Amino acid sequence: MIRNGGSFFGVIPPVTKNLIIINALIWLAMMVLPNRLGIDFVRYGGLHYITAPDFNVVQVISYMFMHSTQGIAHLFFNMFTLFMFGITLERVLGGKRFLFYYISCGIGAAIIQELTWAMMMNSYITENVEMVVANFAHANGMSMEQAKSYISPVELMHLKQNIENALVTVGASGAIYGVLLAFGMLFPNRPLYLMFIPVPIKAKWMVLGYGLIELSLGLSSASDGIAHFAHLGGMIFGFFIILHWKRKGIVGGNGYY
Repeated sequence: MIRNGGSFFGVIPPVTKNLIIINALIWLAMMVLPNRLGIDFVRYGGLHYITAPDFNVVQVISYMFMHSTQGIAHLFFNMFTLFMFGITLERVLGGKRFLFYYISCGIGAAIIQELTWAMMMNSYITENVEMVVANFAHANGMSMEQAKSYISPVELMHLKQNIENALVTVGASGAIYGVLLAFGMLFPNRPLYLMFIPVPIKAKWMVLGYGLIELSLGLSSASDGIAHFAHLGGMIFGFFIILHWKRKGIVGGNGYY
């Protein structure tokens, strides 16, 4: 851990601070090293579908420390949210328990994302295989049945593997949504302000609203490249962890409301 200093950044609790630093450093490495060393961070560290050739179990944790390099927005909003809510949660839960909670929500998000992929995998593969066959048939003036006869079982297997490898997600959003959920459960009546909305909203309603939005976007099969069900997974796992801690009397005293 990086020790606190006398600066503003130094007053941030150590786990929250180091999570922000680690995510930022990995994002910088993802921006610089691929061009210089040819390292494909997403291939090795991004979360792949469990049966994909590029999947390995370490990705269940590594993916949550990686962010899109298409811009800084993905990293910034996740880390800003962690900064805003993680400081309070870490002071309430303690460093070790907060880190356990954060990682658990990230893993929970990965599990839900894997289950989501599993439910849509057959139709996803079928659609993509048919698209490849249709393109081949069109390019060679064949019928679909004729084109299928030109694709060997080995080629079909490789095609399916490539399709599975194309499913990959990165980002701390699942863990971050878990952090939001915890704040809403421990400080349900704390007033919060959203950008461009001057009226305060109680934390419990804000968290509920975020959850409903993610559920709606996930069910609508939004093609925005965002793993909405992973976000819900972080919230679901977070809910049961906080509920368990409340029942054990670990958290949830009157001082949190």
